[in-house]
Amino acid sequence: MKKLLSLFVVAALTLGGLTSCAKQEEKNDSGKKPVKSTAAGKSEPAKAEKTTITVWHSADASIADTLEKKLNSLLKNTKVKLERKENLSDSLKLVSNDPKSAPDMFLWAHDKVGVFAEMGIIEPVNKLISDDQMKDLIPMTLAAGTYKKEKYQLPLYFESLLFIYNKDLMKNPPKTTDELLAAAKAETKDNKYVFVEQHSTSYCIAPWLHGFGGYMINSEKKPGLNLPETQKALEYHKQFVKYMPADGEYNTVTTLFTEGKSASIIGGPWLIPGLKAAKLNYGIAPMPKLPNGEPLKPFSGVQGLQVVKQAAENKTAAVKEVLAAAINPEVGIALAKVANCAPANSQAYKDAEVGKNEMISTLREMAKTLVPMPNIPEMDVMWGATDGLLAEINKNGKDVAGSCEKYQKQATEQIANMK
Repeated sequence: MKKLLSLFVVAALTLGGLTSCAKQEEKNDSGKKPVKSTAAGKSEPAKAEKTTITVWHSADASIADTLEKKLNSLLKNTKVKLERKENLSDSLKLVSNDPKSAPDMFLWAHDKVGVFAEMGIIEPVNKLISDDQMKDLIPMTLAAGTYKKEKYQLPLYFESLLFIYNKDLMKNPPKTTDELLAAAKAETKDNKYVFVEQHSTSYCIAPWLHGFGGYMINSEKKPGLNLPETQKALEYHKQFVKYMPADGEYNTVTTLFTEGKSASIIGGPWLIPGLKAAKLNYGIAPMPKLPNGEPLKPFSGVQGLQVVKQAAENKTAAVKEVLAAAINPEVGIALAKVANCAPANSQAYKDAEVGKNEMISTLREMAKTLVPMPNIPEMDVMWGATDGLLAEINKNGKDVAGSCEKYQKQATEQIANMK
């Protein structure tokens, strides 16, 4: 089995073509303007053409269109063009083979920053804009795109799991998980549920781990599946699984909540359009607190701009102008109003309409305790290992301690094979 980081080295070597492109695309750094002749034979400065910055993305059309329009309204010397790529990750990994087809930037989640940084594809944004320019960005959103002390992403908006409840079935959302468990025990019957979630999916159970002080993997790349805190979280969470559908799959729990057969759910913002279409009388509440007083702490996914190295080198002024414009709170406000995105810029929440949006204001408060998804390459191992662990405990009834040791060993061995 070929080792992953060896592939990164090979990819980084082939990526050398990115920096060898002729630096003819941007001339306005020199301050010189081309000259054109008039009908009378006299020469006068020609109007400089705007430099185009191409941004690849896989976002919803509403997000891409809004971002493109807002950025272009703020730019003077540069034009931004967003292009959709269905298989964005694969496309980015191929740019080293054909640097002429590479984008200048891409809009994507932060969790692959480590992979692309190791491959040498992206340039740290802190080398292109100052810390002072980024001072209004929510700290968690900046931390998400930081890898080996370099900021590789300019955050635009973020998301996480939410506690969503049916106001017709649950008058007051629980303030604690113990309250939620007591209600589940008393009221779950006849295929009607108090609470549902994807109980055997690692992304969805991470809030319970983090709330107890456990984790899937830490910043030193050490798995934490056998930590006492992780085991305590899984033992406690196992009590809730008894009062949820056995399979715990996305379609099952989403359908139950949308059809009014569950009073509450932990799910993502992506559920909201469906709930609105179903005309469900839903509300969004803060995450309930665990017995230790800590709230459930979901992963956050931060979407932002990442800069391809060749653009940073060959279109420096244009790239800097786009990044400076993207920091403007007007960008976050526009995305919030059009696409319900929670802005990374804290100043955007001063807008009255953004501030009164229930989901966005809840996410802003949750940002204080959200845990950015690890952006290290080793995290790829942990998704599968943790899913296996959860299935063994929650679906097959195996012992927590023994299962945790089993999957800790499996994850540790797989990570060692990456080196």
